[in-house]
Amino acid sequence: MTARIDHTVTAGTFSLDGETFDVDNNVWVVGDDNECIIIDAPHDVDAIVELVGGRTVKAIVCTHAHDDHIRFAPELAERVGAPILLNPDDAVLWELTHPDRAPDGELHDGDVVEIAGTRLEVLATPGHAPGAVCLWAPELGVVFTGDTLFNGGPGATGRSYSDRSTLEFSIRTKLFPLGDEVVVKTGHGDDTTIGAEKQGDWVD
Repeated sequence: MTARIDHTVTAGTFSLDGETFDVDNNVWVVGDDNECIIIDAPHDVDAIVELVGGRTVKAIVCTHAHDDHIRFAPELAERVGAPILLNPDDAVLWELTHPDRAPDGELHDGDVVEIAGTRLEVLATPGHAPGAVCLWAPELGVVFTGDTLFNGGPGATGRSYSDRSTLEFSIRTKLFPLGDEVVVKTGHGDDTTIGAEKQGDWVD
């Protein structure tokens, strides 16, 4: 049996470069009735633990280290007994929020996270953040993009440690080839598809 995807939305803030904004974040849990992984750890540990239920959490996979995605990762890791995984290229952002607590493991391009018999391939997609990653689940027909690609186009690049041209290159080379029918499950907002985002105004 392939894994299923469970979802909740949490509300909180995002802070960087001396400014703070209200944000709603998607939380994705991928697994079966027995085990799962959690993608990102924003705002509300109780809500995430409720979504997990009684399952064994194999990992907390961070798509990137902006504080709205990792602020509660250490507390969540302690609650569910799971390691925190992050691309080390995002250490500079992680340390802004957690200077005294490092992630437990690393994510690199081409790595595979396996859960409930389903493989999720790590795609390094820098641009929104230097160590941003997406998780491609071919068996589920979905890619979890964090803040790399949204319904409506690329993620934001107006803040420290981001770069628009790098982000667009990541999307073109790593996400667009996955196929037009692939469902994009984002860090904020509604789902979209690769095909829909290929029609965006920013695409040449």
